[in-house]
Amino acid sequence: MRMYDIIHKKRQGEELSTEEINFFVENYTNGTIPDYQASALLMAIFFNKMNKRETADLTMAMVNSGEILDLSAIEGIKVDKHSTGGVGDTTTLVLGPMVGSLGIPVAKMSGRGLGHTGGTLDKLETFKGFTIEMPKDKFINNVNTIKLAVGGQTGDLAPADKKLYALRDVTATVDNTSLIASSIMSKKIAAGADAIVLDVKVGEGAFMKTPENAYELGGAMVEIGKHVGRNTIAVVSDMDQPLGKAVGNALEVEEAINTLQGKGPKDLLELCLTLGSNMVVLAGKAKDTDEAREMLMETITSGKAIKKFKEFISAQGGNTEGIDDTSKLPKAKYIMEVRAEEEGYVNKIHAEEIGIVAMELGAGRATKESVIDLAVGIVLEKKRGDFVKKGDIIAYVHANDEKKGEKAIRGILNNYVIKAEAPKEIPLIYNVIR
Repeated sequence: MRMYDIIHKKRQGEELSTEEINFFVENYTNGTIPDYQASALLMAIFFNKMNKRETADLTMAMVNSGEILDLSAIEGIKVDKHSTGGVGDTTTLVLGPMVGSLGIPVAKMSGRGLGHTGGTLDKLETFKGFTIEMPKDKFINNVNTIKLAVGGQTGDLAPADKKLYALRDVTATVDNTSLIASSIMSKKIAAGADAIVLDVKVGEGAFMKTPENAYELGGAMVEIGKHVGRNTIAVVSDMDQPLGKAVGNALEVEEAINTLQGKGPKDLLELCLTLGSNMVVLAGKAKDTDEAREMLMETITSGKAIKKFKEFISAQGGNTEGIDDTSKLPKAKYIMEVRAEEEGYVNKIHAEEIGIVAMELGAGRATKESVIDLAVGIVLEKKRGDFVKKGDIIAYVHANDEKKGEKAIRGILNNYVIKAEAPKEIPLIYNVIR
């Protein structure tokens, strides 16, 4: 089998066989196939696309390129959740304890952030002493005993995806549904989940900018799950403005704690209930999402969810004082008001730009080597559709550098669009693809 023939075949728009896809992934991962030939194939795939079978085969070839976590020692149906990424996305910190407190095993592999704000692991390290480093047997034991553990993704999971993504990133071949879907699903399948709930973000602050593109990606991932025997559901949700109010690590942790106590933003809670209810149904604990929502709400009203969060943080070495008293979480030196310069309705908050403003404060990483400042970030007091008068506080900047804080104030004002007329309503949940 020759790589030249595989490239030529896909360039002609023909369907690649399972054997050809396996040959490419295996030999590119081990270094036999050079970057220039892999780039040529990726570009051919970009223009001529892949069908459902090819996409599933590419996914499984990447899964089989490295370690596949064996979580069979964990009792029950293991349901994972994955978000395609956004600004202020704190759902994992809320969902994990809610779902885990219902006796459903949540064994999650998460990553660090690169860009807007920190990833889930960065946020969890707000708790002094919290560690993601643990032997596999401790990870499994934590899930069996407290039903929740979060670990870091290892380089051994789907190494082909890591190598291919780096190449796609520099060859303008990222934006292809089959390549995105197989990249996401390969990591989720390799991480050992029995069932997967996907949060596919759509809007200015998301990778998928239109509902049509988000539906296509969500549908492709659900098809992959079906093809390889994993129950998969995709929820298409809004990211045309930041989720919740907080953007920044300790600020988002505080918001998650508030939400687990029933005091959080409505949009964050609603999204968690939608994602969580589908997780509960896939785990076989409820007959439908209505029953599951009631079960999840009860974990908040009864205090079970926040208790589970404390148990989880403690089990992974974290100091839980900040859960009982959020004033003990990392705090910024300066809290600066952002006041509206005109009267009207908030029509738009440019989510991606707000994320960049937070990153420049130190809440995210511009490069892999950047050090995150856990305390800094932004709290949005006014969201899309809210009416504001000139001089009203629309946000707060949390900064450890006064000049950076002043720059952030200007950045926030530049990215709030206030108009005389109210905006058209955008749904939080666009669709659920089963």
